Amino acid sequence: MKWAPVIAAAFLLLPAGAAIALAPAGDAVRGAQLYKARCGSCHSLDANRVGPAHRGVVGRKAGSMAGYSYSPAMRASRVVWSPQAIDRYLQNPQQMVPGTKMGFRLADPGQRADVIAYLQQQGRTVRK
Repeated sequence: MKWAPVIAAAFLLLPAGAAIALAPAGDAVRGAQLYKARCGSCHSLDANRVGPAHRGVVGRKAGSMAGYSYSPAMRASRVVWSPQAIDRYLQNPQQMVPGTKMGFRLADPGQRADVIAYLQQQGRTVRK
């Protein structure tokens, strides 16, 4: 009986770990094309638009970019933009951060992986 909680926890973690292991590897070249086509009307790498600039987004705390007017929900979130967090957010922004401004979803896991691979290559924010 002493092992029951440990075994239960292991089974609960298994599906999450399996999902991470099975996530498709992204292609940054395709991601650049997708970013321009699907994200570019609201976002850019270096300038805030309808949405915040994305250069250096991987590893950044959500709602922390100076000069952009984030929703109260995003500012209050404790999200750090890891590849996994970005993937979850792109899949359903309103579910992850209820009250966020973003309503766009990127349903295809391969496309999300490509965009994330592209964003990972974009380095630190350029101040203008």
